[in-house]
Amino acid sequence: MRNETLKERLGFGVLLLAALVVVVPVLAIVALIVLKGWGALSWKFLFTMPLDGMRAGGIFPAIIGTFYLVIVSIAFSLPVGVMAAIYLSEYARDNALTRTINLAIINLAGVSSVVYGLFGLSLFVVFLKFGVSIIAGALTLGIMTLPVIITTTREALRAVPHSYREVSRSLGASRWQTVRHTVLPRALPGILTGAILSVGRVAGETAPILFTVAAFYLPKLPTSLSDQAMALPYHLYVITTQIPGIPEGFRYGTALVLISLVLVMNIAASVLRSRYRKRR
Repeated sequence: MRNETLKERLGFGVLLLAALVVVVPVLAIVALIVLKGWGALSWKFLFTMPLDGMRAGGIFPAIIGTFYLVIVSIAFSLPVGVMAAIYLSEYARDNALTRTINLAIINLAGVSSVVYGLFGLSLFVVFLKFGVSIIAGALTLGIMTLPVIITTTREALRAVPHSYREVSRSLGASRWQTVRHTVLPRALPGILTGAILSVGRVAGETAPILFTVAAFYLPKLPTSLSDQAMALPYHLYVITTQIPGIPEGFRYGTALVLISLVLVMNIAASVLRSRYRKRR
């Protein structure tokens, strides 16, 4: 009995140590960014145009550009990903083709974002002639997040007990009616989890937008989806590596705004998911 207790405590200790190894560096990085970037935050910094080659002024165009990219990419990838997951989970037969598709989806989730950027450049910018624009960048980011959305949605659908489907079909409901009214409502929290993960990745990616949408210096707001736009990840890269004489507070302030934007979007989606669960 004592050996079992000792093993249990040792196991919990190892798990706690592993958690601390992951959490402590992240908290240290966030604390450093907050301490060095908090002083740069002001109304002028957040809501004015950049000036003097981005050495002064604000980052408002980069904030708006990032917001556009997130909204348009999720508006594209979420419906497509959910529909693909529904087909693979509820309609497709288990054969060599579907197993190959599932394997391809898993592999695509691990592909480097640079590869997606080159793909978006070839397909949307050059072949479809969208040019370097918000729509090209958003579609590239949307395709990049599809594997995550499909995988999380499929797992959420599979988590719904099969007995729900059997009861619905026995009452005369069609397969689509069963999916629409019985399966999807219970899988929605898991689907929203996939959307939350996608929002964080879209807002923080640099390589795909480097090839498809990001402008080095654009002191104006985009007026349509065919315009170029500044974006916070690329803007942070530029002011950190390409422009000398940038105040340190500007760099850390931009990083803090990016983290805060992702955090706010994730919190909003999490609150929506929590309210839906309580209502169910």
